[in-house]
Amino acid sequence: MKSLYLCLLVILLPLRAEERTPPNIVLLFSDDAGYADFGFQGSTSFPTPHLDRLAARGVIFDQLYVTAAVCGPSRAGLLTGRYQQRFGFEENNVPGLMDPAGLTGDDMGLPLGLPTIADHLKSRGYRTALFGKWHMGNADRYHPTHRGFDEFYGFRDGARSFFAYAADAADRPSKRMERGFGNFAEPAGYLTDVLAAEACDFIERHREQPFFAFVSFHAVHPPMEPDPRFADMFPELEGKRRKLAQMNWSLDLACGRIVQKLHDLGLEENTLVIFTNDNGGPTDANRSNNYPLSGTKANHLEGGIRVPGIMVWPDRIKADTRFAPPASTLDFLPTFMAAADPGSSPQPEWDGVDLIPHLTGQDPAAPHRALFWKKENRGVIRRGDWKLIRFPDRPAELYNIPRDPAEQHNLAAEHPELVRELFSELFAWEGELKRPLWQLERRFETKAAERMDIYRTHQRDMVR
Repeated sequence: MKSLYLCLLVILLPLRAEERTPPNIVLLFSDDAGYADFGFQGSTSFPTPHLDRLAARGVIFDQLYVTAAVCGPSRAGLLTGRYQQRFGFEENNVPGLMDPAGLTGDDMGLPLGLPTIADHLKSRGYRTALFGKWHMGNADRYHPTHRGFDEFYGFRDGARSFFAYAADAADRPSKRMERGFGNFAEPAGYLTDVLAAEACDFIERHREQPFFAFVSFHAVHPPMEPDPRFADMFPELEGKRRKLAQMNWSLDLACGRIVQKLHDLGLEENTLVIFTNDNGGPTDANRSNNYPLSGTKANHLEGGIRVPGIMVWPDRIKADTRFAPPASTLDFLPTFMAAADPGSSPQPEWDGVDLIPHLTGQDPAAPHRALFWKKENRGVIRRGDWKLIRFPDRPAELYNIPRDPAEQHNLAAEHPELVRELFSELFAWEGELKRPLWQLERRFETKAAERMDIYRTHQRDMVR
C-alpha cells in the first residue's frame, strides 16, 4: 500500500507543480515595423542583436499573420482571439477617418462586454499590465484598466511624440501619457526607453506571482523621431530610412532590456515571450522594407498582413527552430490560456488555436484550415498554399504563396474552379459577421487600393 502511494505521488507531483507555476507571459509588440527590418529576418543594414538572440532561443514564424492591415483592428483581433469583424470592429482605425453613422468618436472602441486576454489571464490569478499604445477607444469606458489590465502606463490614441509634451502642448488628452486611470505623466526620457523601464519595474514587483506584460511599443510608427543619442548611427542610410534604423535600434535595445530583466530575476525559463508587429510596414510613411513581400500597411498583399514573429518558452519550445505553416495573432489568446491553465478548454467563440502542440510536433497539422481578411468590399482567404484577393472593381486575383510570396503571378485564369470554391468559402465566412459599427468615409475608400497598386512589387531595391 505504501509503495502504491509513493507511485501515485511521483505521478501527481509534476502535475501539481505545473499547476503551481504557470508561466509568466511577455508580449513585445512593435508598431509599423518592416517585415525585413530585423537581423533575424535577414536584414544586414538594420542590426537587431537583442532580438536576434531572442529568436535563437525559440521559434521564428515564417508566416505569421495579423487580422488586419492597420493598427487598431489588428489589436482588437489579438486582444479577443476573434476576428474583429465578428463584433463589428471593422478593419479601420478609430476614430480616424470614419463615417460615424450616428456615432461620435468617443463611441468608437472595443465593444464593452468582450473579454480580453487580460481579462482571461486575470481570472487565472495573473497580474496584468499594458505599457504604451492602446488604440481601442479614447472614451473612459474603453480604458485599459476597465478591460482587464491591473496597471497601465501609456496613451489611449494611435500615435504621439516620442518625447514629453509640454503641459499645454498636446492637441488632445488621448495623446498624453497616463499612469493608471486619468493620471497624466509625460515620459522623463525617450518613450521607447521609458516603456521598457516601466515593464522592467512591473516584472520586478510581481516576480513572485504569474504576470502578463503587454509591452505595446509606439516604435517605429511615425512621427520619425529617433533618440538623439543615436544621431550619428547608420551614416550609410539617408532620410527616413536612416531615422527608421535609429528608431529600430532603440526598439531592439528596449526589448533586450526586458529580456535581460527576466534573466537577472531567474524567470526566463518559465516565461513565454513573444515578439511581433501589428501590421505590415508603411513604406510610404516611414520607409520600412517588407522584402520579399509586396504591399504595405493598409492593403491585403502579404506585405500588409504578414509580420515578423518570435516565440520563446524554454520549458516547452525547442530553441533555434522555424515554423513554416500559417499562424495568426488570433492564436495568442488560446495559447496563453492553455499555458496558464492546462486543464481548461478553448472557448467556442475563439477563432485562434493553441499553438504549442503545433510548435512541439504533438499536432503535425497546420494550425488553420483557412484564414480570412475583410475591409469594406475587399476580402481575402488564405487556404493552404492558395490566397484569393477579391476586389469590388476588378477581377479576383489568385496566388500560390509558397511559390510566389511577392504575389507577382496571378493564377486566377488558370484555376477558375478553385477561384469559385474560394469565393464561396469567403462569402460563407462573411455571412457569420456582424454589420460594421463604423465605416471609412467614402472620400477615403480608394486610399488603400491606391497604396496597394503603388507597392505591387517587392522592395528589392531598398537597402536591406
